[in-house]
Amino acid sequence: SSSNFRSTTKAPDCLLLRNTLMNVAQLISAKRDGNELTEEQISFMVAGFASDEIPAYQMSAFAMAIYFQGMSTEETASLTRAMIDSGETLSWPAGKPKVDKHSTGGIGDKVSIPLAPILACCDVEVPMISGRGLGATGGTLDKLESISGYRCDLSIDEFKSVVNWNGCSITGASAKLAPADQKLYALRDITGTVPSVPLITGSILSKKIAEGISSLVLDVKWGTGSFMKTLESARELADSLVKVGNSFGVKTAAIITDMNQPLGNMIGNAVEIDESVDILRGEGPEDVTELTHHLAAQLLVSSQVESDLKSARNKINSVIQSGEALKKLDEMVKSHGGDLEAKRERGAEHKVKSYDEGFVSRIDAERLGLAVIEMGGGRKLLTDEIEHSVGIEFLVKIGQRIEKDQTVAKVFCSDKSKAEYAANLVSLAIGTSPIEVEPNKLIVETIPAS
Repeated sequence: SSSNFRSTTKAPDCLLLRNTLMNVAQLISAKRDGNELTEEQISFMVAGFASDEIPAYQMSAFAMAIYFQGMSTEETASLTRAMIDSGETLSWPAGKPKVDKHSTGGIGDKVSIPLAPILACCDVEVPMISGRGLGATGGTLDKLESISGYRCDLSIDEFKSVVNWNGCSITGASAKLAPADQKLYALRDITGTVPSVPLITGSILSKKIAEGISSLVLDVKWGTGSFMKTLESARELADSLVKVGNSFGVKTAAIITDMNQPLGNMIGNAVEIDESVDILRGEGPEDVTELTHHLAAQLLVSSQVESDLKSARNKINSVIQSGEALKKLDEMVKSHGGDLEAKRERGAEHKVKSYDEGFVSRIDAERLGLAVIEMGGGRKLLTDEIEHSVGIEFLVKIGQRIEKDQTVAKVFCSDKSKAEYAANLVSLAIGTSPIEVEPNKLIVETIPAS
């Protein structure tokens, strides 16, 4: 058997593999000991993993070393560059500035859906690559797919064509853009390294920079309904994203926002599309409308289309009041094969009553996201199908006074047992206080582009 092995195996290949694995082990050991890695070393790891020359178990060890030891800004930028270089990058003809926005995820966060058409009406173009639900947080693509016929799997050529024609497009990530990130993310999910700031930074920015944009605004959330549970961790992530994004020549700013309660009233898929349409009609809830306008204004100023935030907001209000922004959303949906006017079903309505009276002092937003998942509106497994008709209309905010047995939410679900279970989760998500509570500040702080 040994002679058969020798006769069918090329010695140089074995030596190359052995040397590669030894080099990888040395890099992992160096990172585990807290040493700073060079751009060449990080590129070697990422490129080798993307080409399957470095096995998943060694990349997992590397990710865990980063998780425990962190990375400097320079190392994080090198990681981001290596993931960008693992695939294609988009280029655009000279013309309108290309801009984008990214949210770190939250409950009821449908901002991308009205934001893209608003911006496309304001002399910029928006090539937005978005994602699906992750954990308790909803995904923009899942929401868009509740629109009849909407395609989230455009090829790169189709994506570029829609942006050039319509001014905006929201689609899923192509396997050709930052493919190393897609492979690494799958490992992070099963090795408990998702919350690593350098790995999050590299993951977000590699896809956004590969879009070929000139300006980016990041909505970094903190609180019970976000991945960053503390304001300090949100600040750390926002600072990393801004520093690394700007190092690539992309004007990158971050807004830290509150996610200790849902954004807007609707949580789910079809119901959030309905609320997005309301925003473009000028009829949306105050909080989600304010955040949408604020993020859009930041991008119009950073791309130098408007001189200041006041003039940017005036422009935004103008395209909403004229109906231009809603028309632009309809055009984008049609360009993706969808029909915005087709009826979107909602499950049977079940009212949720409050257990106590007093001032709303706490909302476990994550529990509300989990309630939607339990009804089928999110995934427990990657292969799960989404039930777009289920959702929640959440009717109270922190600081508001409620009475016992007051309707605080409505659950939409035609499966009675699932609806009852979800309604119980919603009730348990609300805490009250006998004394008055200050409302939460939605926009906590801004980290401007450097």
